[in-house]
Formats: sequence, C-alpha cells, structure tokens
Amino acid sequence: MGILSWLVVGLIAGWLAGHIVSGRGYGVLGDIIAGVLGALIGGYLAGALFHIADPINGINLSTILIAALGAILLAIILRLLHRS
Repeated sequence: MGILSWLVVGLIAGWLAGHIVSGRGYGVLGDIIAGVLGALIGGYLAGALFHIADPINGINLSTILIAALGAILLAIILRLLHRS
C-alpha cells in the first residue's frame, strides 16, 4: 500500500473509531494517526489470530474494517490508561 492509501484508510478508520468510542472524532490529524496505528494493530492481530495472509491490502472494505477495529482497540486502551 502506498502512503496515500495509508492516509485515506487511516482517516476513515480513525474517524469511525473516534465516533464509536468517544462519540466524536479526534480531528483530521488525530483521525489519521489513530487509523494508521489501528491498521498496524488490526493487521497484526488479524494475521496472528486468524492467519489472514495480507489483511491490509489497499483501499477496500476489509482493510477499513480491520483498521477501524484496531483503532477502536487502541482508543479503548488509551481511555483505560488515561483513567488510572
């Protein structure tokens, strides 16, 4: 995936995660960062747990869902760490 693809997927996934977890987004830059980190986390977990060979492979629905789930997991972990 190219840089532009990572940014687009990151923006969409971060926006979804922001609205699901906190009810609002994190801003454009925050959404991109959360989404790209979520794609890395989600891609790693999808490969390790479900043996998916290439979970992050372009701008498509499965990539966005995996990235969004990773970003949601990241947001929940950060929210739990922030509370304590």
